[in-house]
Amino acid sequence: MNEGQVRVLFGSTSMLGTGVNAQKRCVAIHHCDTPWRPSDLEQRNGRGVRKGNEVAKLYADNKVDVIIYAVEQSLDSYKFNLLHNKQLFITQLKKGATGSRTIDEGSMDESSGMNFSEYMTILSGNTSLLEKAKVQKQIMALEGERKTFTRDKEATKRELGVAISHLAQAEETLRLLTADHAKLEAAKLYDEQDQVINCIQLDGIVCDDLKGMAEKLREIDEKFNTHGNYQRIGSLYGFPLVVKTKTDEQLKFSSNLFFVDGNYKYSFNYGHLAQDPQRSMLYFLNALAKIPNLMDDTRKEIATLQENIPKLEKISSTRWKKEELLKEKRSELSILERTIQQDIDKKNYSEEELSVCEEVKSEMLIPQEIKGVRLTEEQQQNLRDGKEIFLENMLSSKGKPFSAMARVDFEKGTIFFEQAEIQHVSEVIEQSEQEAPYSGKTLKI
Repeated sequence: MNEGQVRVLFGSTSMLGTGVNAQKRCVAIHHCDTPWRPSDLEQRNGRGVRKGNEVAKLYADNKVDVIIYAVEQSLDSYKFNLLHNKQLFITQLKKGATGSRTIDEGSMDESSGMNFSEYMTILSGNTSLLEKAKVQKQIMALEGERKTFTRDKEATKRELGVAISHLAQAEETLRLLTADHAKLEAAKLYDEQDQVINCIQLDGIVCDDLKGMAEKLREIDEKFNTHGNYQRIGSLYGFPLVVKTKTDEQLKFSSNLFFVDGNYKYSFNYGHLAQDPQRSMLYFLNALAKIPNLMDDTRKEIATLQENIPKLEKISSTRWKKEELLKEKRSELSILERTIQQDIDKKNYSEEELSVCEEVKSEMLIPQEIKGVRLTEEQQQNLRDGKEIFLENMLSSKGKPFSAMARVDFEKGTIFFEQAEIQHVSEVIEQSEQEAPYSGKTLKI
């Protein structure tokens, strides 16, 4: 084959599959049957569509003709449907896209050619199926997009609710911090060097000896056990000083944490006293000195929330812009499905029966008004021809206005309505003064 001595090579997938090098002079590949696996079709094409094909490179613009033979309205359509589903799953696994929101069936392109779904529709003998497959794909993509939009919108609404709640909490926090800060500033005392005087007072100690109070704090730190409760030990500028024993049951270890008790409990160094007595005496002043920083952080949080809340409100109030397009596609799909069904029904009747049906349609009396909407001559003719028309502002039997696609069901003698949301509603129109009898049947109008 590669030397040009054999012009035509016949073989099965197993005989001419993997391992056969016949690509050098290959100009066309003919598939006389349809395999059961996508990989088999890929291996067949790989005998010629591969690197090293000199004829394709020099004379055919690096292209090899791939011809697939199939019989219309046969098992081939079913086999291509299986190939389509198998290839879809395999491609998802290879690309790691099994968690993707939408599934792309592909289309005719330079890399993959005609996909299996298109083969399936063409082999069925009805080109409307191909259009239906494309519309279904568009609807699936739009529905996935709407689902994503709805999910993101609901997440934004939840985020908005949390932001509003956090803003109220932050504003209350700032108010309480401001109150504590004002109380501290009003009670502060300064020395000659303009330094804040440490006016700490410990319960049970009358003297002002800082060294003695430092020893008392050390004794409290080492010996006190409040069993998880806050216990007062003194005061500073009108703020109570409290201690709490924290116990780790697993490690069987306990430690005392010290706080200044205001609207919030302020601490320094994660609540632990310093080992140095002089520094330990400054612990509570350092804890109160953190209030201005806490106020600044809260103001920044409030500013951020106030900036984000209007954005979240705008996003949560937006509407999906493609809702009308989705309705149009669903309506288009419904029309295609009825067209396909009509074609199938025609194939089930003989030519004589079809001609009788045509005579019925031509002689059938179509009402001039449906549900309060007057029909034009064109609309009447479309109904007589079996086509559907769109009617707006009709009145239901309960007096409620509605709009829908309408067509005649010639077999049942009724008007069939289909609402925009593709919810099928078959409704018999109330009988009017006129009736159109034909072959013992009456069309109720």
